[in-house]
Formats: sequence, structure tokens, C-alpha cells
Amino acid sequence: MDLEEHVESRETLYDGVIVKLERQQVRLPNGESATREVVHHVGAVGILALTDPDHMILERQWRAPIAAATLEIPAGKLDERDAHNIEHAVRRELNEEIRYEPGTLKRITGFYSSVGFSDEYMTLFMATDLKPVTTELPRDQGENLELLTVTKAEAQAMIESGEINDAKTITAIYYWLLQK
Repeated sequence: MDLEEHVESRETLYDGVIVKLERQQVRLPNGESATREVVHHVGAVGILALTDPDHMILERQWRAPIAAATLEIPAGKLDERDAHNIEHAVRRELNEEIRYEPGTLKRITGFYSSVGFSDEYMTLFMATDLKPVTTELPRDQGENLELLTVTKAEAQAMIESGEINDAKTITAIYYWLLQK
């Protein structure tokens, strides 16, 4: 069965710092037309930062789209400072947000965060052998973070209670819980 849609026209509705919103007119496999609104994003990284095998670092921060503070793993978008080097983005975000540098980085997985309307692709890493940075990079403008360290059991309980409800963070924690 052919499921591919063919884009017949594109219109940029918004071109911002983080996202670009595009309206597409598409031709469906059955010949009918439809409209799609697509949010384009440069991509991002998320990091499971382990201080030891049973402790991870979380960030509490305000998220305007949901008008609430969330608990999340360190994460951020790729940008020109990274020169298309995803590991550079991981190291930069760890420095900016939690002030650590990793001794070891391991790619966990990658995924589209919300395929119904966005092309954002996030790559998850695990960072271990953390050491305090010698030179701190500035945090992003308006980025206010509260850091906390939790155990595997605490992280799992926070997911079960709904205190952690961020998809990348839940994915990273479940990966961690499956490790021997």
C-alpha cells in the first residue's frame, strides 16, 4: 500500500529562533488534496547524566508551552556553535546546564519527538565519569534551572506519580532502569 504524500506547495507561516512553521498542500495517494502544518526544528540532544551507577542529575525548569515547571534531563537544541557535531552539543549542554564534563559518552537512541506535527529529531546520550568543568559556558538567556540528584528508585517513583512527565526524560530513565 502506497502511503507517501507528495508536497505540491509550501508556505512559511513563521520563521523564528527555534522553530519554523510551514503550511503544505499535499496530494494523497488516492489523488485527493490535504493541508499539513509542519513545525521544522534543528534537532536536539538529551543527556542521561549519571554521577554514579545509581544517581542521575535532573533539572527543574519552567516550560512556557505548558505553563508549568518540569523535571527533565539536561537537553538542548543543536546550533551553529556545534558545527554539525552532535557530541559537541552534548558536551556544551552539560557544561551550560549542570557544569559537568563527561569522561564517557554513549549514544542511547534517537527519535522524533512528535511526528504528528514536527520534524524535531532528538538524540539521547548517557554521560558518565562526570567531572566539574574548569571553564563555565554561559547559560542560554532566560534559562533558570534548579538541579537535583535522584536515585533509580526515586526516578521511577517520580514517573509513576506523574512528577516526571517529559517524554525524553522518561525514555532515558527507562533505559537506565533496564541496565544491569
